[in-house]
Amino acid sequence: MARGKAAIHLDLPRPPGLADGSAQSRQDCISDALREAILNKLLPSGSRLPSTRTLASRWGVARGTVESSFERLCSEGYICRAQGSGTRVSAVIPDNYLSASKGAPRPAARQRGTSAEGATVSPYVPHNPVESGVPFIARQADPGLLRMEKWKRHVAAGLLRMGAADLGSPPLQGVRDLRARIAEYLGKYRGIGCTADDVVITTGIRHSIGLVARTVLGPGHTVLVEDPGYRSALQLFKMAGATTIDVPVDREGIDTSVLARYPDASAAYVTPAHQSPLGVAMSLSRRLELLDWARGNAAWIIEDDYDGEFGYQTAPLPALKSLDMHDRVIYCGSFNKTLFSGLRVGFMVVPAALRASLFKIWHTTGRAVGVTEQFALAHLIESDEFARHLRASRHAYLMRRNAVCEQLQRHAQGRYTISGEHAGFHFILWLEADRDEAAFVAQAAQHGLRLQPLHTFCRSVRLPPGIVIGYAALTLAQTRHAGKLLAQLLARSDGASPRRCPPSDRTR
Repeated sequence: MARGKAAIHLDLPRPPGLADGSAQSRQDCISDALREAILNKLLPSGSRLPSTRTLASRWGVARGTVESSFERLCSEGYICRAQGSGTRVSAVIPDNYLSASKGAPRPAARQRGTSAEGATVSPYVPHNPVESGVPFIARQADPGLLRMEKWKRHVAAGLLRMGAADLGSPPLQGVRDLRARIAEYLGKYRGIGCTADDVVITTGIRHSIGLVARTVLGPGHTVLVEDPGYRSALQLFKMAGATTIDVPVDREGIDTSVLARYPDASAAYVTPAHQSPLGVAMSLSRRLELLDWARGNAAWIIEDDYDGEFGYQTAPLPALKSLDMHDRVIYCGSFNKTLFSGLRVGFMVVPAALRASLFKIWHTTGRAVGVTEQFALAHLIESDEFARHLRASRHAYLMRRNAVCEQLQRHAQGRYTISGEHAGFHFILWLEADRDEAAFVAQAAQHGLRLQPLHTFCRSVRLPPGIVIGYAALTLAQTRHAGKLLAQLLARSDGASPRRCPPSDRTR
């Protein structure tokens, strides 16, 4: 072997899905084959992959197809590419990850009464509400992107499918037709293999978290939470009687190096796709370490996928649940985040071991999801209009994000940095280190901008001054005007006042 050349560990066979007649695209077939080889350690960490030219020739496909597959795996954290050293496997796969198959018996649920060290939740502190049309707290789905006549048509079609039994005694778990459509969608777009029996319909992610908290937590239980993180989740865990333990977040997501300190924790709550609020995506290695911790300690992982559908650089990353071989992840999603917040329909993918207990609690607390909305959503997804809506929304939010960033770049270059802008409804605007976060928020309020400071999401951790910039539920005109005003405030340290932002501008 020539000096400096690394051996290729595997003469990769041609993926069977590349055969004519496969329902998968060639890019998906190649991505899935390489991903499986990495997860099964046929391609160990650090091993070098053949070049895209070599694989394209060997498998009889276009080089661009292989290139696209490599880029996807790179964005998902499976491989890394560096000029001069080729493409190598970057993911570190824990040894225990392969210790059982999906069909292996599930660990028993943790018994209540275990104590562990941890900090108590601080008293409830109201924070700025999320609100459409208000710069820059508009970090939610824009209801104007779903044309009302289209939604009415799907509601009407759903009503035609309903019978008296659906109105009188709807299933506690949710309308089966909707659950089946959700399972198909999750398999295709979020990488989660599930069926209608695994899906539970709720009113939204907070409802889901509340049900899970009452099911798996109680006095004497502890739950690991991201810091900074989603405050409403902490309140729900507190209401269930559990103690929360703050775990810091860095640019790869929740710090899994500290998990070994908490073998008695009952659960961990995470936002892996677009961490709330920092916006980082949890790396593949961290995801696998978290899953390994949950399996080894019979703990549960609550995955909050609140805006995972909206990625702007590449296709959305597969959900953490897609890697869950031991059924320890409870996946939470919501149509309130993809369509409009007033819909009040969410969903969970619930492990079989928890369903009986969860249904018992839900039966006691009441059934709150309307069947009309469920049938309408089932028809919307079945018609493929939901997927089209997501594509259109993703483009609209990208344009709005770009408009804010362009104004900041044009009028305040060098006075800020941003992060977490690759996905979701918001990004973090980091102020200069010597800038007073509270004073800047107050100054912005005087000029018609409502800003949420980053410190309101923090508990134990102390971060540099920053602002959460929500842009999704603004018009393009608002993002440009308010973005310019925000940039002017950043650029002017002398206290000079830019022109006031009008309270509402719905011009597109």
